Amino acid sequence: MSSPTTGPTGVGSDAESEPTPIKAVPLRHPGQWVAAAIVAILVFLFIWGAATNDAYGWSTYAKYLFDTRILEGVGYTIALTVLSMVIAIVLGVLLAIMRLSPNVVLRSVSWVYLWIFRGTPVYVQLVFWGLFPSLYKQIDLGIPFTYQFVHFDIQSLNAAFTFAMIGLALNESAYMAEIVRAGISSVGEGQTEASVALGMSWTQTMRRTVLPQAMRVIIPPTGNEVISMLKTTSLVTAVPFSLELYGVAHDISGVNFQPIPLLLVASTWYLAITSVLMVGQFYLERYYARGASRQLTARQLKAMAAVRNEVVVDEESDERR
Repeated sequence: MSSPTTGPTGVGSDAESEPTPIKAVPLRHPGQWVAAAIVAILVFLFIWGAATNDAYGWSTYAKYLFDTRILEGVGYTIALTVLSMVIAIVLGVLLAIMRLSPNVVLRSVSWVYLWIFRGTPVYVQLVFWGLFPSLYKQIDLGIPFTYQFVHFDIQSLNAAFTFAMIGLALNESAYMAEIVRAGISSVGEGQTEASVALGMSWTQTMRRTVLPQAMRVIIPPTGNEVISMLKTTSLVTAVPFSLELYGVAHDISGVNFQPIPLLLVASTWYLAITSVLMVGQFYLERYYARGASRQLTARQLKAMAAVRNEVVVDEESDERR
């Protein structure tokens, strides 16, 4: 019998043959390409048809896109959105705490508030606030039947903007209360018990333990509510307040009798502001979701792949030895 030939190192020259590398062939999806081509053609045809259709009034659109009145309407729209949401968030947090309170009176008042403002349309509420001066001619603040500190003559005030802001804020606060309550309830009771065991007060527990964890649940729907509030400002013409974006566009179209290009102008500005809000919402969600997601970044995946390749190479070299 012939023995295997040994090399200078004493290791058999008949080395084990290396396995044939697998050639990965990506799956083909012709149906997806066909569907994508059809959708792309339809989108192109729509854009081409809209661009060549004189009924859209693109010259009027370009004329009024940066008109001074439109820009002032954008400013009023942003102001209504920001102020209403700030009031709604503060009032919503207060209502959520009342709903979670062991006090029966506080829970009942909060529940009735949510029942009223969530159960009636926001347009109806805004019409009601527009008729507020018909219900109350004046408002006096002070000690009942003795002395008044402040006196407001409602009918002499040009309070359309204020009533619009109040109407939007009170309606939105009912939804924010449920969002905040859901976020607080999502934090386990063990977190609160641990904070109390460490000697924290209720305020410290909410600020340091509960709310930071609840924000991960609160931020996404709150961002959606901000965007919804931006669009809801178009309903304040019911107050009536017509200096916001849609009201200004509607007034201009009532003069030049071209509603379509003015609606496109208003839609463009709504989309622009919404895009900015969506970017801010994305970064807020990512900030408060730190440590909650196990999804690895591209850099982490590359580092793990490099380490794994090094381990495989070391194992193969050990086996050959």
